[in-house]
Amino acid sequence: MDSQTAAKKILQADKLTFLTGAGVSTPSGVPDYRSLKGVYQGLSSPEYLLSHQCMIKEPAKFYDFVKKIYHPEAKPNVIHQKMAELAQTKEVWVVSQNIDGLHQAAGSRQLINFHGSLYDCYCRKCGQTIPWQRYLQTDQHEECGGQIRPKIVLYGEGFTEETMMDAKQAVSNADLVVIVGTSFQVHPFCDLIYDKKKTTEILVINQTALHIPMTHDFVEADGVTVFEKL
Repeated sequence: MDSQTAAKKILQADKLTFLTGAGVSTPSGVPDYRSLKGVYQGLSSPEYLLSHQCMIKEPAKFYDFVKKIYHPEAKPNVIHQKMAELAQTKEVWVVSQNIDGLHQAAGSRQLINFHGSLYDCYCRKCGQTIPWQRYLQTDQHEECGGQIRPKIVLYGEGFTEETMMDAKQAVSNADLVVIVGTSFQVHPFCDLIYDKKKTTEILVINQTALHIPMTHDFVEADGVTVFEKL
């Protein structure tokens, strides 16, 4: 399918659910996962540095890495903006793997941050909410001495039942599920499409084809190419 036809398909749908990954935010200057692997090749893997184990056993190493994946200067691009705009006239849900806060910054309200957000931080000891700006200065909570962390799902941690239920509901309600900018290989995110209705169509907008076991339309493009046509 070409980009123009894909854009028309999105505009014709009344109930849309977008499943988004890192490719949605790279046009905003946020590095994708492959870039993290490149930067840290030969050192500890990103999987370990973003793990519960690293946070507990090597908190300084964990903190040093996590600070590097903040990009507060990044702004929503046309993909984030158009998804938010579509929600003004349609039933739109966004379920995102991204932790960069850009969907929220663009104005998406029916949003499920599947892996959490870097900009939602709290103290592990006392539970107090901590501004992310303070976290970037120190991971120690001065009031109780506890460790501050972002509310993201680390490797080795599970998902809340509420997150899973909400994400599945967003997919099952849709007439069209649009998968954008993701390799769609991380579980349980990639399993969400099994909760769709039989009549729900799937559109994939990605630079590489996805191997999903159900009929779908595919646009070989970055998201910007399609969403700037909306």
